[in-house]
Amino acid sequence: MSTRPAPANGKPGSKQGGKTGDPPRRPQRPTVPALQDWKHQSRRFSMLTAYDSCFARIFDEAGIDLLLVGDSLANVIQGEETTLPVTVEEMIYHTRAVARAAKRAMVIADMPFGSYQITSEDAVRNAVRMVKEGGAQAVKLEGGVAVKEAIARIASAEIPVMGHIGLTPQSVNRMGGFRVQGRTVESQKRVLEDAHAVEDAGAFAVVLEGMPAELADEITCSLHIPTIGIGAGSNCDGQVLVMHDMLGLTGDWVPHFVKKFADLGPQVADAAQAFIEEVNQGTFPCEEHSYR
Repeated sequence: MSTRPAPANGKPGSKQGGKTGDPPRRPQRPTVPALQDWKHQSRRFSMLTAYDSCFARIFDEAGIDLLLVGDSLANVIQGEETTLPVTVEEMIYHTRAVARAAKRAMVIADMPFGSYQITSEDAVRNAVRMVKEGGAQAVKLEGGVAVKEAIARIASAEIPVMGHIGLTPQSVNRMGGFRVQGRTVESQKRVLEDAHAVEDAGAFAVVLEGMPAELADEITCSLHIPTIGIGAGSNCDGQVLVMHDMLGLTGDWVPHFVKKFADLGPQVADAAQAFIEEVNQGTFPCEEHSYR
């Protein structure tokens, strides 16, 4: 496995001050050429999912580089077991909310199941809607060789496309569940073919999900476009997590690759219980929280 050097120019997205007393300057929104440069500079970058303006604003101000409006909203917002039920209209609605709050992060919108698999014309039409109606700067779709024509057509319409290979949640029925990909020689070959198909079709970056770290490292080193890992080891150019997993809002069970950077679930429950108790006791609202 190769060893990737640490970034020489500091943490991506960090705020940099000017003269003494001046407010910190907000970095410019990452662009497709900038991400390409970051890969060649071995500068790592971060991406989180967001589904509303509140969390989009918080992550944006914290310095996140990319915000993904994921079709995972079907799971974490709508309570569905898979991502398959979410619609184009729902994706546009949530993308618009995120785009309003994102002042410096690049906003990428997931293209939901059925929006690009039927015809390339459908793919372009729905991608255009994500940009025009949702305010996204790029779209993401799942698959490799099978969707290379859709990627090429969308890219030819001047819409940046992010690929997604390996464990692709929209393929849950074919895969027989959410299974790690690339553990056999045949599967590794297929994932590698998908990676190069995505790049050749014109994608500007690709998400590598649910695969051995060694395979993700090989793909990262062989592609000219940036890779973004989720359950794919530490040698990808960037990393992404679902915000609810990262914040500890999804209960006790989380995927093996997830690290909880906070455990907000119990804190939210404690706050709700405290509110209930004070309402029942008549101690809220008190004088401080009342008008006179």
